[in-house]
Amino acid sequence: MISTTELREKEIINLADGRKLGYVEDIEVNLEKGRIDSIIVPGVGKFLGIFGKHEEHIIKWHQIKKIGVDVILVQCNKVVETNQEDEIYEEAISEEIFIKKQ
Repeated sequence: MISTTELREKEIINLADGRKLGYVEDIEVNLEKGRIDSIIVPGVGKFLGIFGKHEEHIIKWHQIKKIGVDVILVQCNKVVETNQEDEIYEEAISEEIFIKKQ
């Protein structure tokens, strides 16, 4: 059993490219089924989940491959970062990571 506090202390690593995605900011829970549906990771440019206007990554539970002592390994294949007018935006190429605008 793992608590939400323990989840928030683990860094998210994408197995597809080895990139650090950040730390768990929030979780989505399906109350009808009694399970976690996804974890939410702040996008680039956010600090402590509150400063910045960038999107959040919503990583579905089935994309989590391993929860270790220090990290959570996820498989998110097609996320691309682009640089546009000195701001970094992240966009999903497929439905593997859903982006939620603030």
